[in-house]
Amino acid sequence: MLVLGIETSCDETAAAVVSDTMPRIRGNVVFSQMEEHRPFGGIVPEIAARAHLDHLDPVIERALAEAEIGFGDLDAVAATGGPGLIGGVIVGVVEAKAIAYARGLPFIAVNHLEGHALTARLIGDVAFPFLLLLVSGGHCQLLVVEGVGRYRRLGTTIDDAAGEAFDKGAKLLGLGYPGGPAIERAAKTGDPKRFALPRPMAGRAGCDFSFSGLKTALRLAVEKHVSLEPRDIADLAAGFQDAIIESLADRTIHAIRQFRDLYPDGRTLVVSGGVAANTALRRRLESLARGSALDFVAPPVALCTDNGAMIGWAGIERLRLGLVDTLDFAPRPRWPLDPDAVPVRGAGVKA
Repeated sequence: MLVLGIETSCDETAAAVVSDTMPRIRGNVVFSQMEEHRPFGGIVPEIAARAHLDHLDPVIERALAEAEIGFGDLDAVAATGGPGLIGGVIVGVVEAKAIAYARGLPFIAVNHLEGHALTARLIGDVAFPFLLLLVSGGHCQLLVVEGVGRYRRLGTTIDDAAGEAFDKGAKLLGLGYPGGPAIERAAKTGDPKRFALPRPMAGRAGCDFSFSGLKTALRLAVEKHVSLEPRDIADLAAGFQDAIIESLADRTIHAIRQFRDLYPDGRTLVVSGGVAANTALRRRLESLARGSALDFVAPPVALCTDNGAMIGWAGIERLRLGLVDTLDFAPRPRWPLDPDAVPVRGAGVKA
């Protein structure tokens, strides 16, 4: 079984050919739009959509070439159907529908978040159910992954996602974009204990996240200095990163307890999404999982950020169950993994 996966939900134009036999990833190409967006300090939706239009065809051609196949060898086409920047999502969905129609192939609309969630099963033998910490630029959630298309949300952010907090923190410190890698680099030489920054939601019941107060605390710390010396920047970056990681860990501890209550035999903690590339976060979660007698799974760094392989693999998982879509599928800017979860109110809440 060979599936073409297309990902265009944000600022990476990506395509991959994925198989249900080893090696699972036969071709995987990602075109980063970082240089187009860097002058603006963040992603500009209109620029992103136009870049997807310019680059998607050659990216697909390269993925097929890496896999040494043609369109005629495919069994299905999968594309991110949401959530995401709607202009970009439309580009990928229309392209996938055109290929599916022209070749008579099944079309599969994949929830972008499910792509991240199922990456653990792309890289290894991870059984359902498992506990997932999904941390990216736009989403921050704790979920029980009960099966393909079956998710139980335990917590979500009530304002910023962790990745947004990293981007905004880096901007305050003059470290540029993207913020997560910039803060991680600066933090390597910093003292995380020099500045007293809060751990949002620490000690509170439940599994929800909040990062807006931490962002404000960083801004106030920056404003106390007439000018920031390199040592100040490194120490603030280290403290800010440490605060985010400890907040994520605190919420995950609560989620592990709920996961154990729901599934006493559940044995795996998974982290995925762009922020999962952070080395310090991976170490902290690995230690937490070990202390809770759970296996810990984190995708390779290249599969943490948006990519076509995760969409292709989610397509395979859905195709196995006969979960295909018609060509009148409408792209979705919002698409919750757990539609039955109680709505959370907050400035940065995303489904």
